[in-house]
Amino acid sequence: MLFFAAVTGVGGGTVRDLLMGAPVFWVHTTTPMAVCLVMALLVWFTPTRWWPHHAIDWFDGMGVAAYGVYGAAKAQAYGVPWLPAAVLGVVTACMGGIFRDVLANVPSIVIRPELYVTAAALSAGCYVLLAACGVPQLVATTIAFAAGFALRGAAIRHGINLPAYRRS
Repeated sequence: MLFFAAVTGVGGGTVRDLLMGAPVFWVHTTTPMAVCLVMALLVWFTPTRWWPHHAIDWFDGMGVAAYGVYGAAKAQAYGVPWLPAAVLGVVTACMGGIFRDVLANVPSIVIRPELYVTAAALSAGCYVLLAACGVPQLVATTIAFAAGFALRGAAIRHGINLPAYRRS
């Protein structure tokens, strides 16, 4: 359980940092890994009856939106142009979960029709667009996070999915 929490929590940011040639963020400080492990223990030992229905999905939705923005912002801070920065935001938000699912041998959420990667892309894309327009960082971050989280939340609450691909 701790292994899966760690892989999920730092996997996307690790890939982002390696692709940018940046120091891998969690290797140089204890805090990111400690947060992953403490939160995993908290979830593991908290009785499920204390958690509202879909609570983990909602927390994950917050993470997808936040890390989409954070990954894009970090990429831009390292001089990455806007489009690759937005893609690195999506990588930051989604790759840890993909690694977890592959290692656990379960179907990944990113290959299901749920709006998941799309929410990360909305957050990251909004951030780079707003930053390019000169919007102050706090405002850009807040708007981009809210957009991605609102989309993911709507998908959770209302079962909104992407249309399935059909060959003609």
